[in-house]
Amino acid sequence: MKAIIHAKIYDYEIFIEDGFMIFDENIIEVGSMKDYKGHHEVFDAEGMLLIPGLVNSHTHIYSTLFRGAPLQAAPENFLEVLEQIWWKFDRELSLDMVRESTKAYAQDSLLSGVTSIIDHHASGQIKDSLMTIHHELNRYKMKHLLCFETSDRFDIDQCIDENMRYSFEGHFGLHASLSLSDETLEKVESNLEKPIHIHVAESEVDELLSIANHDKRVVERLDDYNLLKEDSILAHCLYIDESEAQIIKDRKCQVAVNPSSNMNNAVGIYNNELLQTFDIPVLVGTDGLGTNIAKAYQNLYYVGNLSRKHPSKISLDWIKSQLINSYSYFNRMYQCKIGKLQKGYASDFILINYNEITPLNKNNIFGHILFGVFEALKPYAVYIDGNRVVDKHNLIEKDLINIEIVEELWRRL
Repeated sequence: MKAIIHAKIYDYEIFIEDGFMIFDENIIEVGSMKDYKGHHEVFDAEGMLLIPGLVNSHTHIYSTLFRGAPLQAAPENFLEVLEQIWWKFDRELSLDMVRESTKAYAQDSLLSGVTSIIDHHASGQIKDSLMTIHHELNRYKMKHLLCFETSDRFDIDQCIDENMRYSFEGHFGLHASLSLSDETLEKVESNLEKPIHIHVAESEVDELLSIANHDKRVVERLDDYNLLKEDSILAHCLYIDESEAQIIKDRKCQVAVNPSSNMNNAVGIYNNELLQTFDIPVLVGTDGLGTNIAKAYQNLYYVGNLSRKHPSKISLDWIKSQLINSYSYFNRMYQCKIGKLQKGYASDFILINYNEITPLNKNNIFGHILFGVFEALKPYAVYIDGNRVVDKHNLIEKDLINIEIVEELWRRL
């Protein structure tokens, strides 16, 4: 057993100004230093902040090796972004490239305080791609939910088989309505056993094509095929209307908001008023645009205010409730206990050497988290299941990326 002492302990519910934690794989005891009775393996946090590790609730690990790639493109709209960039890129990915992508993304994620990932994968090599990601994330001890994004641009049977063969916790992956025929959705419906993970109305073109080709909106179309199982993730949902929001609410689905990526792709901003009006639970992701989920939570707040055209319509309590929701959701899907710094929960947490500048207390700590800690989060230490995987801002075990594999991918592009 290990102990951390003299830490500011906060899990979005409890706050202990000068506390201790005793733990191994799970948390054994948490309390105030006045009640600490000593322990044989101790780390003195000297006032550092201790919070749960973060969850990235929608990302694309395969995108990692695109950074710096020599692919030339000048898309005019979102469909061209897919056609000229991402669909050219992901179809070239071999299993070796998927492995290197995962290695790089896992290391970057840990350095960003992310200990759990929900991934939406695509690659030209379909078979065994999810197991490749699974084994690599396991090496870094990261908890994860995976799926393969079924699309008519791939072999549909292989996509379905890969989603079905991956028997660990995860989703059934679908790309988006705009790349899925009725025949494909019928096949998926007949094989579906899990909640789906799909892009919905990321761009207005997704809705326009659904109306033009199927005479119904995207969420209505998915619902007609009985795909909206409870706890399905519908990523983006920028252009859904009230009728679709009601379906999402009724089917108990989650909307994964990706504000940083949406701004990068110039597709629009999420409709905070609609999501709050229908009380739809929100998850937050990076959509493959890096690993900085802390910054994505800041943008959830900023873009939410912009969507309401009002500087104070988004409360800090609403942002905090979505953070808490990310843990509750992951716990249901992964059958684990993360997100609370309490007895019996997994020892997945991060230590942050935070310069407070102004007074910090139980009444204002979340403001410090969102506007201070999350501004440039670089954890001093990261623990997963009690194992210290980041120490003094550096990975304890750093694997070099195989540059020859990266260069081979870039040659293909």
